[in-house]
Amino acid sequence: MAKNLLIVESPAKAKTINKYLGKDFTVLASYGHVRDLVPKEGAVDPEHGFAMRYDLIEKNEKHVDAIAKAAKGADHLFLATDPDREGEAISWHIAEILKERGLLKDKTLQRVVFTEITPRAIKEAMTQPRAIASDLVDAQQARRALDYLVGFNLSPVLWRKVQRGLSAGRVQSPALRMIVEREEEIEAFIAREYWSVEAECAHPSQSFTAKLTKLDGKKFEQFTITDGDTAEAARARLVKAAAGALHVTDVASKERKRRPAAPFTTSTLQQEAARKLGFTTRKTMQVAQKLYEGVAIGEEGTVGLITYMRTDSVNLSQDALGEIRDVIARDYGTRAVPDKPNVYTTKSKNAQEAHEAVRPTSALRTPAQVARFLSDDERKLYELVWKRAVASQMVPATLNTVSVDLAAGSEHSFRASGTTVVDPGFLAVYEEGKDTKTSEDDDEGRKLPAMKIGDRVPLDRIHADQHFTQPPPRFTEAALVKALEEYGIGRPSTYASIIQTLLFRKYVEMEGRSFRPSDVGRAVSKFLSSHFTQYVDYDFTAKLEDELDAVSRGEEEWIPLMEKFWGPFKELVADKTESVDRSEATGARELGTDPKSGKPVSVRLGRFGPYAQIGDKDTDEKLEFASLRPGQSMHTITMEDALELFKLPRKLGLSNDEEVSVGIGRFGPFAKRGSVYASLKKEDDPYTIDLARAVFLIEEKEEIARNRIIKEFAGSDIQVLNGRFGPYLSDGKLNGRIPKDREPASLTLEEAQQLMETTGKPMRGRFGKKAAAKKEPAVKKAVAKKAAGDKPAAKKATKKVAKKAAKKATTKTAAKKAVKKVAKKAAKTAKA
Repeated sequence: MAKNLLIVESPAKAKTINKYLGKDFTVLASYGHVRDLVPKEGAVDPEHGFAMRYDLIEKNEKHVDAIAKAAKGADHLFLATDPDREGEAISWHIAEILKERGLLKDKTLQRVVFTEITPRAIKEAMTQPRAIASDLVDAQQARRALDYLVGFNLSPVLWRKVQRGLSAGRVQSPALRMIVEREEEIEAFIAREYWSVEAECAHPSQSFTAKLTKLDGKKFEQFTITDGDTAEAARARLVKAAAGALHVTDVASKERKRRPAAPFTTSTLQQEAARKLGFTTRKTMQVAQKLYEGVAIGEEGTVGLITYMRTDSVNLSQDALGEIRDVIARDYGTRAVPDKPNVYTTKSKNAQEAHEAVRPTSALRTPAQVARFLSDDERKLYELVWKRAVASQMVPATLNTVSVDLAAGSEHSFRASGTTVVDPGFLAVYEEGKDTKTSEDDDEGRKLPAMKIGDRVPLDRIHADQHFTQPPPRFTEAALVKALEEYGIGRPSTYASIIQTLLFRKYVEMEGRSFRPSDVGRAVSKFLSSHFTQYVDYDFTAKLEDELDAVSRGEEEWIPLMEKFWGPFKELVADKTESVDRSEATGARELGTDPKSGKPVSVRLGRFGPYAQIGDKDTDEKLEFASLRPGQSMHTITMEDALELFKLPRKLGLSNDEEVSVGIGRFGPFAKRGSVYASLKKEDDPYTIDLARAVFLIEEKEEIARNRIIKEFAGSDIQVLNGRFGPYLSDGKLNGRIPKDREPASLTLEEAQQLMETTGKPMRGRFGKKAAAKKEPAVKKAVAKKAAGDKPAAKKATKKVAKKAAKKATTKTAAKKAVKKVAKKAAKTAKA
C-alpha cells in the first residue's frame, strides 16, 4: 500500500489526480460531506457554547471506512477537498473522524489546495501544504449552526400558524421575499397610456426613422401625449409644419469605447448560462463540476478543462494571462492584444476563498478542438467560459454614434441615431447578454445615410403609436441571482440550492422562465415579513454574511456572533408562537356576500392548499368549500370567479338512463355515471366539459375494466388479468408472474396455482404499501414448536433472526438495535 494518502471530494477527481501523482499515492474520495448535524432537536446546544453533535452521513459511511482503512497503512495524509470554506470544513471533519478512531498517531496530516485539475497545478499544490484553516472551519460551523437554529425553531411556528410541513431558511426566506414583493408590485401596478411619434424619412440613399424630441417648442417626453385625440392633433400639426420634408439642423458624431466584461465568477456564470443557454443554476453548476473534475481528451488523457467554479474572484493568474494573450495574438492579431493585461475588481460584497475567476485551464484548448470529446451541454458551457475569459483580455470595441436633428418648421424637431462598429475589439469573440433591451440597443448596428446641416430630407409619413407602461418583470433565475448578489444575500455557491428549495417546497412555480410565488409561498413570506421582520430583512441578512466572512478571516469569534443572534431570536420565536392568530397568518381574504345565501364568501389557505368558503365558522352550522383552480390565486381571485367554484358537482345530463355528473374528489377531477368513476384527462376542465366527453371517458374506463380479465377459474379466486406491464395472475392478495413464452388465456387452474406458489408476491396498495398479512416471527414459531426446555433450538432461532435483522439494517447502530430487540423478544417468549 502507498505511504501517501490523498483525499478529495469526488471519485472523478480522485481518478484523474491518481494518474498525475502515480503509484506512490493512494487517492480516495469522500463523496462530498462525510458528517452533518444529527437531524433532530438538540444538535446545536446554545446552553453549552453552541456545541454541535455530528453524525456520519449514512450513504457515505462506506467511503469513510475506506479512507480510515487506507489511513492505517499510510505515513502521510493530504486533505485536498475543494478550495472554499465548505471544502475546508469537509477536510476538518475527515481529520476529526480519523483522530477519534486513533488513526493519526505518528502520521503527518496536511491540507493542500488547487483550483484546477491539471498536472502542473496538482504538483505545485503538493509543494505548498498547510494546516487546516481553523478560521474557515469556524465560519462554516457558524453558518451551519445558524441555518439549523433558524430552521428547527422557525419551521414549527409555520406549522402551527400557516400549514404543516413548511420550512423557513435563513437565506431562503429573504430570497422568497424578493419574489413575493415583485409579484405584489406587479399586482399593484396601474398601466399608463402614452403615445410616441415617429417620422419615416425617405432619404435618396437610404430610408430611416426619426423620433419626435420637441413638440410646440417644448421637450417631448414619455407622457407628453396620453390619449388618441391629442396624438392625432399633434400629428396633424407636425405634417402641416413639415410640408413634405424635414430639415437637418445638427449632425453630431461621437466615438466611444466599450470595455469587455470581466471573466466569470460563480454568479456571472450562472446568470450568463441562464440568459444565453437557458440553463438553470443547478444545471450550470453540475455541468461546470464535470468540466472542472476532468474530461478524457484523446491522447492527453483525462484533464480538468476549467478552474474551480465556486469563486467571487475576477483575477487571472500570470500564467493564464500569458497564455490568453498568446492565443489572442495568434487568432485575432496583435492589434487585438492590449499593451497591459486588463484588470478587474469584484462587485461582490463577500469574497470567496478561491483565488481565480472561472477560466479554461488552458486557453490553447479552443472550443473547436475539444468539442468532439464533450457532451452538448459541456461543449456549450466550455465555449461560454473560454470566450468570456479570452474576450476579457482583448482591446475595447470602438463604436461610432451619429445623431442627426431634423426640424419640422420652427417649433418641432425629430432625432435619428445610429451606432456603427469602427473596430470590433473583443466583440469579435464575445458580447455579454442583457436582461432588458434599451433604446441604445435599437441604434446598434444601424447606419444612417451621410447628412449635413441644411440638407432637406423628404418625408414619407408621420405616425403616432399608442403604448402602455409595463409592470416590472418577474424574476428569472439570472435576475434573482443578480439581485441576491447585489444585496449580499447568501453565497454564489448556494444560489442553486436556494432556488431548488423554493421550487421543491412549492413556494414558487416556474411560469415560462420566471418565478411566480404560490399562495403557500406568499403566506410564508407574509408571515415572516410581518412577525420576523428583522430575519428576512435584506440588510440584516447581508450584514450577517459580512460577519461570517469576518469570522473566516479571523477578525471575529464565532461563538459571540452566535450568542448575539440567538438571544433575541429565541425570545421572538417564543412570543410569536403564543400571540399570532392563524387566520391572520394565512392571509385569508373576505370577498363579499353570496347573493343566494346571504353568507360571507372568503378565500383561505388550508391543509391541501387555497380554497374558497361560503359561510362563517362562528355563526353558520354548515359551511361550503371549493378548491381554487390551477392558476388561480387567493390574492387575486374575484368574487365572480370564487362563486363559479361552487358550481361543482355539475349535472351534465342522462346517459343509459343514469345521471352523469362531474366533480373534484380527493384524487382530482372526475366524471361519474351510476357507480362508475372516471378521472378526467389533463386537457379536460370540470367546469366546461360536456356530456359527450364525460360519457366517452366513462365508457373508456368500462371498456378497460371489461378487457382486464383474460380468464377466471370456477371455485378459485385466481384470475388471469391484463395489467399495465402485461398479463399477470392475481388472487386479490398475491400477484404472480406468467412466463413470456406462455399464452395467458391457455393456462389451466393447476398451472395457475403452481405459478402463484412459485412467483406470487404481496400486492401493493395505492400508495405502494404491501397488502400482505404479517407473518409470525421465526423465533416465536421455533419457541412455540419446541418446549421451554428445548433451549438450544430457541437459541439457534434467535441467532438466525437476529442475524437477518442486522443484515437488513442500514447502519451499524440500527443493526445493534435490531439484534437487541429480536433477542429480547425471543428471550421473553422463551421464558413464557
